[in-house]
Amino acid sequence: MDTQCYGNDCRVTRWMRLTLILAGVYLVLFAMWAICWPHNICHLIAIPHDGNEMLLRVIGLIYGGLGIGLVIAAKDPMRHWIIILLGLIKSLAAIVLVGAALVEGDLPTTAAPFLAVNDLIWIAPFGFMLWSAVRVHAGIPLSRSQPYSVPEAAEAYSLSSGQTLAMASDEKPLVLVFLRHFGCTFTRQILRGLQELESQAKRNNATLVLVHMLQSGGEIKYLGHNPDIPRIADPRCELYRAFGLGKGGFVELFGPQVWWRGAISVFKGCGVGHLAGDGLQMPGAFVFHKGKVLSAQPAHSAADLPDLASLFNGSPVS
Repeated sequence: MDTQCYGNDCRVTRWMRLTLILAGVYLVLFAMWAICWPHNICHLIAIPHDGNEMLLRVIGLIYGGLGIGLVIAAKDPMRHWIIILLGLIKSLAAIVLVGAALVEGDLPTTAAPFLAVNDLIWIAPFGFMLWSAVRVHAGIPLSRSQPYSVPEAAEAYSLSSGQTLAMASDEKPLVLVFLRHFGCTFTRQILRGLQELESQAKRNNATLVLVHMLQSGGEIKYLGHNPDIPRIADPRCELYRAFGLGKGGFVELFGPQVWWRGAISVFKGCGVGHLAGDGLQMPGAFVFHKGKVLSAQPAHSAADLPDLASLFNGSPVS
């Protein structure tokens, strides 16, 4: 169950469309029932007719509009993700409100099947569709079915100076710092300390090189007073992939440690910016010399920052 991406073309698997159509048609039918025959629903779930029939008609109008929206969203779920989000919010709100009413005894237990069919069964598929939409909109689909090897990537990618990565690494060791997107507070924290990172690299007779996910030149406005730092543009994340850096999962991107360190980073004034790159891509740091990785520091969470002292302690060039 996933989206399938080929280059920049992302196709949605069939189950998503079928699920949205099924959910949409069900909600429209339920809306017609609630609007036209609310007394039948009141009788079925054993609640008083007075006052509840008008409420059911209002609920029917809301459900009907959402149902039509879900059928429309089935044409392109990744484009119409906002409609799916509304469906998820509706289901979550109904679960909380109706569930509380059932617990308090304000609604009879005969209402529980309606809660299950109207809301509970849609939580998982809607949630998965929204996660897929995040991946499509934030991530950059890869153009190659097979990733580059490190030597291939070193020949294919060039620094902002014009040298290939392979050529530059032959001259002296390189500290490759792979960044997350430029709006990430942790990337902004790294950029704030660029001069210190560069000094640490020089003390170890190495050159600091930043790897980012924007088109070449798009990164300059983020570098502030450090526009001369050597850089490599990798908008398709192929170099990231060659060095073993993949996409983060929910825990890696949104786990407790990320929230805690993120709050500290924001408190220090690093802030958060707009998404500029692949929001799911994980960062890392490597010592790279003569076409070989001498020391690696792949991030285990989005909050991990490069530690050059530890990186060089694990490298024979230190």
